[in-house]
Amino acid sequence: MNQDPLVVFTPSGRRGRVPAGTSVLDAARRLGVDLDSVCGGRGICSKCQVAPAFGSFAKHGITAVPDALSDWNAVEARYDRKRGLAAGRRLGCQAKVLGDAVIDVPPESQVHRQVVRKDVDRREIAMNPATRLMYVEVPEPDMHEPAGDFERLARALADEWGVEGLSADLTMLARLQPVLRQGAWNVTCALHKSHRDTGWRLTGLWPGLHEGGLFGLAVDVGSTTIAAHLTDLSTGAVLASAGIMNPQIRFGEDLMSRVSYAMMNPDGAAEMTAAVRQALTTLTRQIASDADVATEAILEAVFVCNPVMHHLLLGLDPVELGQAPFALATSGSLSMDAGALGLSSLPASARIYVLPCIAGHVGADAAAVALSERPDRAEERTLIVDVGTNAELLLGDGTRVLACSSPTGPAFEGAQISSGQRAAPGAIEAVRIDPATKAPRIRVIGCELWSDDPGFEEATRAAGITGICGSGIIEAVAELRLAGLMDRSGLIGSPQATGSDRVIADGRTWSYVLHDGRAAGGPLVTVTQGDVRAIQLAKSALYAGARLLMDEMEIDRVDRVVLAGAFGAHISPLHAMVLGMIPDVPPDKVTSAGNAAGTGARIALCNIDARREIEELVGAITKVETAIEPRFQEHFVAANAIPHDSAPFPELRRVVVLPEVQFGASGGRERRRRRG
Repeated sequence: MNQDPLVVFTPSGRRGRVPAGTSVLDAARRLGVDLDSVCGGRGICSKCQVAPAFGSFAKHGITAVPDALSDWNAVEARYDRKRGLAAGRRLGCQAKVLGDAVIDVPPESQVHRQVVRKDVDRREIAMNPATRLMYVEVPEPDMHEPAGDFERLARALADEWGVEGLSADLTMLARLQPVLRQGAWNVTCALHKSHRDTGWRLTGLWPGLHEGGLFGLAVDVGSTTIAAHLTDLSTGAVLASAGIMNPQIRFGEDLMSRVSYAMMNPDGAAEMTAAVRQALTTLTRQIASDADVATEAILEAVFVCNPVMHHLLLGLDPVELGQAPFALATSGSLSMDAGALGLSSLPASARIYVLPCIAGHVGADAAAVALSERPDRAEERTLIVDVGTNAELLLGDGTRVLACSSPTGPAFEGAQISSGQRAAPGAIEAVRIDPATKAPRIRVIGCELWSDDPGFEEATRAAGITGICGSGIIEAVAELRLAGLMDRSGLIGSPQATGSDRVIADGRTWSYVLHDGRAAGGPLVTVTQGDVRAIQLAKSALYAGARLLMDEMEIDRVDRVVLAGAFGAHISPLHAMVLGMIPDVPPDKVTSAGNAAGTGARIALCNIDARREIEELVGAITKVETAIEPRFQEHFVAANAIPHDSAPFPELRRVVVLPEVQFGASGGRERRRRRG
């Protein structure tokens, strides 16, 4: 018996079977996927554009072939002629599902677009940039002194600025003569000399005195989002910050899924490289437009990324990172021209610096966090946790620094959660459950009010309440534990055992209702037993990684915990400890570093001495490999309890009282047997 086609939508992860011939738009509506449409499927508005992906997707159990969707029809052809469709895009209202398919919904096609929460950290940075502006007067050509325009420019810069060893690529040489003559032999040069360079490189040129400024980009290429900060290279001021979802999500939500895609598809790595470079081109133009800055004046960029993103950005094969010994093609820092990366939104001669990677699964983003937070200078034993799809941890005490990565997966970002979604307006981001009444209060992205505040319903009417994001699910699971609705094993109790009518049957288990919007046509948002298990697995991996570093340093406690990353900035420290994500410390010793990787990238962008420092520090960091450490599994199993069984948690008990409840397999309260 033939089954209906299986459709997987990314980045939401929603999947289901639909009858062959169903339009992609209708399939999205059936599966609750956020796909926009204004014209009602007439092929006029283009709001429902999608990007089908083809190849073998081991994680989804799908091999998608080009004829999984119907051929272009006359409506799409007409739209493409009149307004243009980007390569690989289809109109969701016109394309019909004929076979198993993986379909990406780009950000501009989503009604509730993701909020990329990687804001800039306000930080004083000592300025010593690699790229500088120099105004110079160049002697005119003289038949009696035969010398090329470039040679006379080099001599003038040496005389006026002490510039030695000037070089220029062909793109700059091609611009040199017309700019010199346009400026009547007076020009402003952008010259680059980094910490390892022996000479100066000409990267920009303007006629006369250029007063438009000089700029650089600090870019954090994450597996889920890409964030960029446009920075003034003379002052260090951040003029604009912007983010975009990493389009590689359609090839796999986690890093190993993308490595698997590269393994199973001959051109898979090249596809993912092209996707991320195109996203960077789009993001650069967007951020330059936001700041009203010409892209020609953006002459430097610093990139930080995890090892898989590092390889895919550079066009290196990531396959070796998917298997022991997790060998990097190169771990050192890299410098190159923007043209070598095919970043068409930047001048070809703009210089790119990529921070070094620490090890196979601890990348340049972790190095940037180390540069920002300096665990090597810590006066207290400090654990830094960069929470993400692949968490990276640093432990330092001023004498040594240890590092490891931990495969937490995408659950912390709303994936693999029944009502989960990316951070977007309408997503539940905070939860409180009254221990007495068992009733919840919620707060959603885009509204500062809580659900029991006057005006909440009106304030959220436009965006609605659409699901729950990563910070929301963490708080929800922790609050279930605090309210006695869930025992320490993570089991949700029955209505009779918990005394709450918000607990509803869900097959053989129970779910807790956070929000029921069905009467108004909205969703039923619940925390299911499966959701709890997904969070348990993710938090156990994170906690086990921290305990492994503590074992290596031969300590039982840390003095301070720093939560880094866009996601870490929105986690409640108390709920993180209740859940058992992090070791026990006094709550006031848990702080957020915000987007520390982005801050580290900015520091490296603005100060070449910092580049030398981080290269030396990375060489001194001890890498602990979780994949081959037996103790990791021991800690992982112990951390499945909520909060954990690895160690006592006195600091937590001083702040909250965890209820002593235990439920049986059916969710009913177990009776304790008397002994003797």
